[in-house]
Amino acid sequence: MKRTITTILLLLSVSLFAQEDTKTIYDKKEVYIEMRDGTKLFTAIYTPKDISKDNKYPILMQRTCYSIAPYGDEIFKKSLGPNVFLLKDKYIFVYQDVRGRYMSEGVFTNMTPQVAHKTNKDIDESTDTYDTIDWLIKNIKNNNGKVGQYGTSYPGFYTAAGVLANHPALVASSPQAPISDFFFDDFHHNGAFLMRYFKIFPVFGVQKTKAENKEWYSDQGIKTTSKDGSIFYNEMGTLKEGVDKYYKNNFFMQEMVSHPSYDEFWQSRNLLPHLKGINHAVMTVGGWFDAEDLAGPLNIYKTIEKNNPKAKNTIVMGPFSHGGWSRDSGKHFHNDIYFGDSIATFYQKNIEYKFFNHYLKEKSKDAAALPEAYMFDTGKKEWHEFASWPPKESSKLNFYFNSNGKLASEKSANGAYTEYYSDANKPVPFSINYAEYNGSTPRNYMSEDQRFALSRPDVVSFTTDYLTDDITLAGEIMAKLKIATTATDADFIVKLIDIYPADEPQNKDKPNVLYANYHQMVRSEVMPARFRNSFEKPEPLTPNKTTAVNFRLQDVLHTFKKGHKIQIQIQSTWYPLIAVNPQNFLENPYLAKKEDYTKAFIKIFDESHLEVEIIK
Repeated sequence: MKRTITTILLLLSVSLFAQEDTKTIYDKKEVYIEMRDGTKLFTAIYTPKDISKDNKYPILMQRTCYSIAPYGDEIFKKSLGPNVFLLKDKYIFVYQDVRGRYMSEGVFTNMTPQVAHKTNKDIDESTDTYDTIDWLIKNIKNNNGKVGQYGTSYPGFYTAAGVLANHPALVASSPQAPISDFFFDDFHHNGAFLMRYFKIFPVFGVQKTKAENKEWYSDQGIKTTSKDGSIFYNEMGTLKEGVDKYYKNNFFMQEMVSHPSYDEFWQSRNLLPHLKGINHAVMTVGGWFDAEDLAGPLNIYKTIEKNNPKAKNTIVMGPFSHGGWSRDSGKHFHNDIYFGDSIATFYQKNIEYKFFNHYLKEKSKDAAALPEAYMFDTGKKEWHEFASWPPKESSKLNFYFNSNGKLASEKSANGAYTEYYSDANKPVPFSINYAEYNGSTPRNYMSEDQRFALSRPDVVSFTTDYLTDDITLAGEIMAKLKIATTATDADFIVKLIDIYPADEPQNKDKPNVLYANYHQMVRSEVMPARFRNSFEKPEPLTPNKTTAVNFRLQDVLHTFKKGHKIQIQIQSTWYPLIAVNPQNFLENPYLAKKEDYTKAFIKIFDESHLEVEIIK
């Protein structure tokens, strides 16, 4: 109780500080900063009033496509920086509209490709970051010569690309929920299109024609007509019908449907091959329940670690949805699941603050007192520190999908299979929270109760007995399927589920949620079989031929406790999270018509299994 009261008082004090009129503490100046190709980017600079040659401050910067409002030298943000602890400590806070957005000049490009810099005029997000830092260092009086950058979601991508600026003043970068490769994260999962992003396309697919201090694309948004958001998707028809109705002139959607495979367009938007030669501190942050960008943080961290073994490289993964670490609500829930009190505040005070304070105000050449990996166990509901990720002490374990419905460490010897019936015209819902379908992006399904799917003929499940000991999954997960289908194409969705005991107590904060036998989703992923051998060159399935479909689910740190069960569910539709696979191979499935949709019987052979890493 004493710790809870202390936490509440701390939250109140920093909250009151954040609510102070920043005009009393900071001066604001808006400028255009010219890039090397002549394009000018609109930038707001908030400088502490007490700055002087004897009291210098570092620069902490965010570049964004989402507006740096409010605009005007006399109109201030109510809060500055990534958290109130850093705000209270004072920095020179800088915000910039990226190319083609809001008040900046230029043309907007989604996930700007990183280019080979053959001439001084070659530009990308890393050069824009370099040019911005260079101007700030030379033109803001009494800065201390050190720059940090941060951003969440799309700004997280700009931060990750900005890591490659390699400006000597850049000493700390924190990409948070960043996209790393657009064909495997955010709008796609393993090349499958996330239909639940359909309503957000006006934000990214409409070019502005002049400087804008407010949203210029809002008139192209899709209006909500019912509190039941599933109605919209059910009435929309096929993806092609939806695109033709709403987005004929949306350049981003047209790019999406014109590039259904991993061609040069998408390959050029893969940041990972470029993450080399990094010589400053990087802390990548993500959420285990981030429905938008889970692959990005994990892959960026691992790639930096592989390509830059001497880099000061840290990863943080908490029990958060998209960007949930930036705000605290006291008791921390994701959907129905309670994970503890003030978890975002713990992250902000003990991890994020420590990272930026050390590198920007202390000894940037020495490593901060942070572990290599600060990871939250979503089963035990506690933070753990690791010297590497995945943990070097982990060992592999296989869970086999036996035809008797058992999930076991030993595969059956009879070569049997489990069969289900999949109808593209009657897809499996990804959630029964129909009100949330009205949002622009998904959020809660990542830990949602999966009992609703068990009774469907197009979902099969494999379940352990009640566990007699805790088992902790820590690291990467691979689904290795052996399948056969009567059709020529299929998606495969694999869900890893933690089944609670039959006597699990209720939570008084969620009186309408039945926790007894709750089937909490821990991890899930989709894999189009068309890409089983190559994401660049899709291939049809041969009907009734046994075929391997192998793919990664994203990493996990989750302890399945004694008395719980582990379950795997497999299905081939997941609507409207993922666009329906017609189950009939087409060169471009985004152009599928209703008459292309087909039914299929699908077999999952007993040798299929989930390969996990466990620690003891």
